[in-house]
Amino acid sequence: MHHHHMPQHGAHMQMPLAVTLVDPCVVDALKANVGNYVVLETTRGGIDGCIADVKPDHVVLDARGKKFLVRICEIVWIMPK
Repeated sequence: MHHHHMPQHGAHMQMPLAVTLVDPCVVDALKANVGNYVVLETTRGGIDGCIADVKPDHVVLDARGKKFLVRICEIVWIMPK
């Protein structure tokens, strides 16, 4: 397969970055609150529940018996209850 249609110069300026950086301080704060009830404000709105697990790129939140996987890079702030 040939990629002649792909621009070679300046392509990095035209394409959005596929890699998002996760702040290790946010990961540490989440890990410190595993098992605790928290409110997470995300870029899509707020969600509250108990932190069940923390992975390198997402947190598993148990909200009233339903599991939610929230991408850490989407979290704006964390408020422990």
